[in-house]
Amino acid sequence: MAPKLSKSEKKVVYDQKLCQLLDEYTQVLVAVADNVGSNQLQSIRRGLRGDSVVLMGKNTMMKRSIRMHAEKTGNKAILNLIPLLVGNVGLIFTKGDLKEVSEEVAKYKVGAPARVGLVAPIDVVVPPGNTGLDPSQTSFFQVLNIPTKINKGTVEIITPVELIKKGEKVGSSEAALLSKLGIRPFSYGLVVLSVYDNGSVFSPEVLDLTEDDLIGKFAMGVSMVTSLSLAISYPTVAAAPHMFINAYKNVLAVAVATDYSFPQADKVKEYLADPSKFAVAAAPVAAADSGSAPAAAAKEEEKKDEPAEESDDDMGFSLFD
Repeated sequence: MAPKLSKSEKKVVYDQKLCQLLDEYTQVLVAVADNVGSNQLQSIRRGLRGDSVVLMGKNTMMKRSIRMHAEKTGNKAILNLIPLLVGNVGLIFTKGDLKEVSEEVAKYKVGAPARVGLVAPIDVVVPPGNTGLDPSQTSFFQVLNIPTKINKGTVEIITPVELIKKGEKVGSSEAALLSKLGIRPFSYGLVVLSVYDNGSVFSPEVLDLTEDDLIGKFAMGVSMVTSLSLAISYPTVAAAPHMFINAYKNVLAVAVATDYSFPQADKVKEYLADPSKFAVAAAPVAAADSGSAPAAAAKEEEKKDEPAEESDDDMGFSLFD
């Protein structure tokens, strides 16, 4: 039997393990572990085994180890983890895809009853229907102002009732009623609060962004830069094409209104002097558009007239027989 480690020896072992993980991994998920039991935590560890390690511990001990390791190795980036160690949190070190690991962690949620004094993480609504309780239990419903009726010797809830609102503490009456109805309204598990990646810290919502989201946000940013540049007449790469076109329009307007001219304005002046040339220029384009439709229709007719090719099945045998 291995000798039992003292408290100071356990701290040394923990410090060594944390420092080893900080050297080995560059990606860390900081997750809150409120109301997460030991069995549930073991299930999460088993599910992440392979490319991820879950480490729990006291915040003061983790902060001390991180500071000392940063001084020893000169890796100041890991100091960004210290402000994140607030409350009942744990560290998930991983080499896998951050989004996939976060989704895997979210799978391990366990239903829990509403305990007295617990702050509700969600709204709790009791659905209408037969409760299976005998009429002597109506006092619970009366205290909570839940409309009921007696149907076939049992209590039936008439309308859905919002029993507890998010953020409120669970009272003794609410907890007793939910227990009698067999309702476990809450579910708990590790919830990722922050993501650390090579010194950068960001919200887990960033992991849900897709390529389309990034392209859309980039396009919106370019549009805003372009609008601002045009408004204050400040040249940028995004606004340059619009500025050139606007400048060309202004010079063209001057050329049309005066005797001044340049090669690009000569053709415009020619059209303005003889509007009939507009029709001549537009005719070939219209003819091409109108001619393409009959040609396509003729091709479709030719395809219909062609005999259908015989398949292997039509010939009574298969090439693979």
